[in-house]
Formats: sequence, C-alpha cells, structure tokens
Amino acid sequence: MVLYFLSMVMLVMGLYCLIAKKNIVKKIIGIVIMEYSINLFLVLVGYRHGGIAPILMKGMQTEELVQKGVDPLPQALVLTSIVIGLGTLALMVALCLRMYEKFKTFDMSKINTLKG
Repeated sequence: MVLYFLSMVMLVMGLYCLIAKKNIVKKIIGIVIMEYSINLFLVLVGYRHGGIAPILMKGMQTEELVQKGVDPLPQALVLTSIVIGLGTLALMVALCLRMYEKFKTFDMSKINTLKG
C-alpha cells in the first residue's frame, strides 16, 4: 500500500508543477512526473507476489499458469505509454523551443503579456 501512496504523491507533485509553476520547462517536467506516476501505478496493479511469466512451457499445467501467472496487459500498456510519452515530450520540448525563439522567455505570464 505504501507504493500506491507514493505513486499518488508523485501524481500530486506533477499536478502541482503543472498548475502552480509559470516556467514552461517546469510545466513539462510536471507532465513527465505525472506520466511516470501513472506508469508506476499500472505496474503495481499488474504485480503479483511470487508470480511467473505468462508463458506456457512443457510440463506446466494451464491451471498453474492461471493461478501464478502475471497479467501481461498492464506491462504492455506501460510499454506503450512510455513510447507515447517520449513522443509527446519531444513535441512539447520542440514547441517550447519555438516559443522561446519567438518571445525570448520561458515565463508564461510574460508570454501572455507579449502575445496581446
């Protein structure tokens, strides 16, 4: 239960960075922290103490695999989420650099005043 709580703490930290900070780079870091906390939660949901890989080998009964096998779906979701998160991170950094080239600042409040 402690790991679930720590995953929630990481989510709240990322949400705080996203809402309270004015620097775009810090907001991006907050989004990445939130992504990682959700990935950690999904891995924790799929974890089974004493579990085995969900691969049926010679001499293994299907009942044994069903009872001890780890659910591969959360692991596949996390792997997909990591790849998508990397793509979105690259896009956010590229947009952040373009905004810096145009406005010469990372501060959102200054960008809002310069924009208008």
